[in-house]
Amino acid sequence: MAHSFVLRDAERGHQTLVSTGPNASYVAGHPDGVITRHSSFNFHEYQSGRPGFGKIRVFGDEVFSGVGCGYNMHPHHNFLIMAFVLEGRLTHINTMGKIDELEPGDYYLASFGSGGKHCELNLEAKDLNVIYVWALPDRLMLPPRYSRAHFDAAAARNRLVTLIGATPGAVPIPQDFRVSRLVGDRAQRHTYRPASRAHGVYIFVVAGEIGCAGMELGRRDSAGVWDVDEIICETGPGPSDVLFVETIM
Repeated sequence: MAHSFVLRDAERGHQTLVSTGPNASYVAGHPDGVITRHSSFNFHEYQSGRPGFGKIRVFGDEVFSGVGCGYNMHPHHNFLIMAFVLEGRLTHINTMGKIDELEPGDYYLASFGSGGKHCELNLEAKDLNVIYVWALPDRLMLPPRYSRAHFDAAAARNRLVTLIGATPGAVPIPQDFRVSRLVGDRAQRHTYRPASRAHGVYIFVVAGEIGCAGMELGRRDSAGVWDVDEIICETGPGPSDVLFVETIM
């Protein structure tokens, strides 16, 4: 039996983190750095009314405002963290020996299995908008690793493209997990087929509008669908940008 939920833009959790006061050691950009965070799930400081979805624990839509704003160096272990840059430039530093700069279309996968630290910064005057996805690993204490890639929206126009997963050309991930993206410029019908009925798909509309499994979703709306063989999606007549995150339930 198919199951689903809808989470509207206004129903997401909302936080404003400033770089002064109690947050000063964690939030970079003193004295005027501000992180605006909308979160789809309820995980510690990421607050909304809904728990995680399958292996997903965090889906954060974050804006870093102010030169130097971001997260100072901090630790993680036994988490897979993915970042998808929508606007601005992200400077990422980690203890795996990587210093990276990512621009719109760029994304990374950091596997903090046995442990590591990273720092996320906006070093530009322009705001930085990043989607962060955190997932629990299938296996604990794997060696840390970092990979990055670029999504070419123009070349992939009107096609559903796998960014992270077992598909050739995608960034590999050491578990049963997949992230795909669809950027379109016209009304079109797409069929998304999960690996099995035991998999769920979290669908997040970055921009535009889309109809999925009978649900109408607008900008920053999202939905979770599971226990289905396929998901029929129809994009609106204008530009659309949609993320699909598939996880074992």
